[in-house]
Amino acid sequence: MSAASPATVFLGTGRRKTSTARVRLTEGSGKLTVNGRTFDDYFSHENFAKQAYAPLLTVELKDKIDVAVNVSGGGVAGQAGAVAHGIARALQKLNAEHRPKLKKGGFLKRDPREKERKKAGQPGARKRFQFSKR
Repeated sequence: MSAASPATVFLGTGRRKTSTARVRLTEGSGKLTVNGRTFDDYFSHENFAKQAYAPLLTVELKDKIDVAVNVSGGGVAGQAGAVAHGIARALQKLNAEHRPKLKKGGFLKRDPREKERKKAGQPGARKRFQFSKR
């Protein structure tokens, strides 16, 4: 074992809809990766990439922290929201003074909206088959 201590790692788990993101923050030069690819490469539209790293812009640490994310489940929008949630939680562990800014930006709240299950005897979750009186 070498005498050099490893860089401090801050972990955060973010969720949205059916997506789950596991986030690792380390001090560095602002390298952002999702499942081994860059943010801009992974998120097809730039709006999703911006949404995902928005918490870093809020606390002004985009160029000082490396972010490595493993994300699975759901679609692109849900994954972007899960990544943002995970980054915000990890930033809060990094420095508790970031909490008010992240909370004001709405990054610490888990978006609880999920698809409602389809019920038996009807075509969808809420929709009913057409009623015929006669």
